[in-house]
Amino acid sequence: MYSNLGAQSGVPRQLNPPPNPFGDALSGAGSGLIRGGLGAYGERILGSSSEYVQSNISRYFSDPQYYFQVNDHYVRNKLKVILFPFLHRGHWTRITEPVGGRLSYKPPIYDINAPDLYIPLMAFGTYVVLAGVSLGLRGKFSPEALNWLFVKGLVGWFLQVSLLKMTLFSLGGAEAPLLDIVAYAGYTFAGMCLAVLGKIIWSFAYYIMMPWTCLCMGIFLVKTMKRVLFAEVRSYDSSRHHYLLLFIALAQFPLFIWLGNISVNWLF
Repeated sequence: MYSNLGAQSGVPRQLNPPPNPFGDALSGAGSGLIRGGLGAYGERILGSSSEYVQSNISRYFSDPQYYFQVNDHYVRNKLKVILFPFLHRGHWTRITEPVGGRLSYKPPIYDINAPDLYIPLMAFGTYVVLAGVSLGLRGKFSPEALNWLFVKGLVGWFLQVSLLKMTLFSLGGAEAPLLDIVAYAGYTFAGMCLAVLGKIIWSFAYYIMMPWTCLCMGIFLVKTMKRVLFAEVRSYDSSRHHYLLLFIALAQFPLFIWLGNISVNWLF
């Protein structure tokens, strides 16, 4: 009934306009361009962000698997370099190779000067075991004492890492991957194992082996840090560098004496 009345009053009905194919095409093309532009812009932002994150991770932490590419030949020769650094007649620079269009360092299995984490971790574990044996021979062994020695070793490792990082930072902002510094600092326990073993075999041997291992570790770290500085330091001050490198060598003596003091009280 209402539709008939509307038709009789002369009110025209509103009809749907005909579709405009050109408008739809322009609208679809515009939205496609917008989506494509935003997608390309987003991919560029995400790509640059991921590249930035990856570059910083590789710069400061590197690949952990790199530090475990070792064999028996490398371990023997590396221990010789650590314990007898003045007998090392070769160069101290690391060997590079092109990888993915840029230079990268060869892994330890191919380069005796490359840092690794296998020797530091094995030496740290051996140090804790030998320290426990030393306590047992004196009748002072207990699980709590062994736990404290484990913590003492970790604290000593951390102090060595902090010393090397602060030295590099103070010498003009030279940067090295963190795991490189951790590996260099961990070589301390190779000498500590030798000193503690000498103390177990003959108590007086400790007073011979301890200064020897301190001296060798100081020479090794000075040679290594000098290579890192010459490769990556931004400014060079000969006298300042020499004094700080000498400080690294001298700092090994109190650190080694503290770690070598195997007792129930880990602070002393």
